Formats: sequence, C-alpha cells, structure tokens
Amino acid sequence: MSRAARPRVWQAFAQPAAWTMFFFGFASGLPFLLVAGTLAYWLKERGIELKEITLIASAGLAYTLKFLWAPLVDRWRLPLLGRFGQRRGWLLLAMAAVIAGLLVMAQLTPLRLAGFVWVTVAVAFAGATLDIAVDAYRVEIAPAEAQGALVATYSLGYRIALIMTGALALVLADHIDWSSVYRLMAALMLVPVAAVLLAREPAVARVRAAGWRAGLREGVVEPFADFFRRFGGALALAVLAFILLAKVSDQSLGGGILAPFYLDQGYSKTQIAAISKVYGIWVGIGGVFLGGVAVARWGIRGPLLAGLVLGAASNLLYVWLVGAHGDLLRLTVVISGENLAQGFQGTTLVAFLSALVNQRFTATQYALFSSLVMLPGKLLGAVSGAIVTVTGYGTYFWITALAGVPAMLLFFRVLPRLDLGGDGRAAHADG
Repeated sequence: MSRAARPRVWQAFAQPAAWTMFFFGFASGLPFLLVAGTLAYWLKERGIELKEITLIASAGLAYTLKFLWAPLVDRWRLPLLGRFGQRRGWLLLAMAAVIAGLLVMAQLTPLRLAGFVWVTVAVAFAGATLDIAVDAYRVEIAPAEAQGALVATYSLGYRIALIMTGALALVLADHIDWSSVYRLMAALMLVPVAAVLLAREPAVARVRAAGWRAGLREGVVEPFADFFRRFGGALALAVLAFILLAKVSDQSLGGGILAPFYLDQGYSKTQIAAISKVYGIWVGIGGVFLGGVAVARWGIRGPLLAGLVLGAASNLLYVWLVGAHGDLLRLTVVISGENLAQGFQGTTLVAFLSALVNQRFTATQYALFSSLVMLPGKLLGAVSGAIVTVTGYGTYFWITALAGVPAMLLFFRVLPRLDLGGDGRAAHADG
C-alpha cells in the first residue's frame, strides 16, 4: 500500500459508521453460540442424550434459511418502530426479540424441554433476522471504498461477542447456574440497542413498488431472476452448488458436537473456555487478517482455493485429539490450526460472495448466498450425534474433512468461468 493510500484507510476506520458496526457485530454474534455450541453444554449437564443435543443445537439452521424472509426485512417498513427508519426499526425489533427469548430460555430451562426448544428456535430466528438487517445497514451506510473498514470492525465486535457467550459463559457456568448466565447475556444486548438509538439511518431513497404484485416481483422474484440472467442457467447452478459445498467441513462442527467431544476427552469447562473460546477466537482473528492480506495481494482465486483446502484439512486435527485425556498442549495445537484455517477461509469466501452480488438486491442476494454456505454443514451437524454414536468421533471427523473435496473439484469448473472484476480485487474492496 502506498503512503498516499494510507490516510484513506485511517479515515475509513475513523468514520462513525465503522464503530457503529463494531456494536452491530457484537449484537449479531451474541445469540449465535447461545442457541448452538454454548447451549450444548447446558443440555449435556442436564443429562440430555447426545443425539438430542445435536438436534436441539441445530436451531441455528434458522441462519441458513434467512434468505426466505430477507425480502420482507428489505422492503417492509415496520409500524411504530418504523419511525426510527427502515434499517434501525428492524434492528431494534430483532434485538428486542433476542433479549426476550434469552430471558424466557432462562426461565424455562431444559427441564421443560418442549417449550425450551421452541423458544430456542425463536431466538435463532431473531438472530438470523438481526444478521439480515445488519448486513443491509452496512452496505447502505457507507460507500464501497469504506466497506472494508466496516467489515473489519463488524468482525471484531462479532468475535468479542463469541468470547462473551463462549468463554465467559462457560467460566460463569462453573460458578453460577445456567439460567443466570443466560440472563446476563440478555443484558449485554442492551449495549447495541443503545448503539442503534444513537446511530443514523442510511440516507437511501427507497423506491416503493406500485401495488403488491409489483412489490412481490421486485422483492422476491427479481433478486433470483437477476442472478440467473447474469450467469446463465448452467453456470448459475454450478456456482450455487459450489457455494453450498464451500464450508461444509467447517459448518459440520457447529451443531453442538464439539461440546460433548471436549468433555469426553477429559477437559473442564474452564479449560475449554480459555483455549477454545478466548485463545481460539484471537487466533481466528489472525486468520481473518491473513485472508484479507492474501486477497489484497493475489486476488480471490488462489486464496479461495487455499481456504478450501485448509478448511477441510483442519478437521483432521480433531482425529488426533481423540483420546487426549485432558492434554492441554494437544488441545492448543488443534484449536490453533482449526481457528486459523476458519478465519482465513471465511475472509476469502466473503470476498467471493460479495463479488457475486448485484448492488440492486444486496440484502436479499447476500442473505441467500450466506444461507446456502451454511446449509449442508448444518444439516450434517444436526445428525452428527447419531453418526458419532454409530461410528465414533474419529470417523465422523474424517467424514467432515472428506466432505470438502467436492467443493475443491467444483472450484476448477466454476472459477475459470467467472469474471470477478480484476481477479476479485474490486469485489474485495467493496467488502
């Protein structure tokens, strides 16, 4: 980067919107583990069977389906809350729903399992809606050249939320009951609520469709029709298949399987919190920045392939952890490799997905792409408990690693046929 360019970078990070996105990132990250990984520890301690734990913790599947209601968030101005604006109104509604849902989960506890599960699903739905609103706000609040700074501060806030809901929650659960932990997590959401009230609404002139038919077509039909028009039927389907398979290895570990796995290998919640939920998060941030540097230096294609390989191969580290009997060095090595690979792959994939989006339909198309990325791995994670019960942990981790091979094969079919704008550099600059 030249000296002339450096002041622009600092200006991008100094803009108020960048630090607004820090708090919005915190809000997006807060409910994620509380309906998945962290929740699995609570369920395990209550004596819930492994296959039920992974099924309940798969409530996060709501994040993979958010494209279904993204057009509603994109186009419907809420009554009452709409006075704060299109984006801020939805942000406030989603945050309020997360707070209420976490408080109800704390009140019910897994002892009243049926109601508890339904509320868990509702919290996941609210969290996914929050993601949609935050992504749309980010795109609209700043020009393309400033998006990189917004994504960076968003990611920092998101990962700090993962530390709070992962590491802090686990440490607290060693000293207080889980209901109190969830009430505290609900209280933390009040910070980004205040940020919404202080933030400005994006200055976007919204075109209102004349009639419900035109609105339905513009909000629901056109985002999908546009994608197939731009790429053609065969290539569009190949791109969608690649998106579906790109992170299956990573996402297959997010269905609650790691919580009982760590405990079964002899680690305490405090040890898991310190290494996996604190140290690992910061290693992941390092991977994010490495991915960003790689994309800036070499474009999207090469780093994207490297991310695919690293993401799948890192799952094999968990095979080595089987039978660790509380060996902290082994856990540290495994967490280091897996989080570094995750951060690197995540950054390269975000750059790729951003390159595919038509700015006219940013919220809906990006919600679709990010949902598809998560879907297969989440489905595999949902049945991970049943697979482990039959095959054992080691075989399951081999299955998740090999599940990344089809995406690598599709890479060589899809990427040479795509125009990513100067090998993706323009798409990366757009965030």
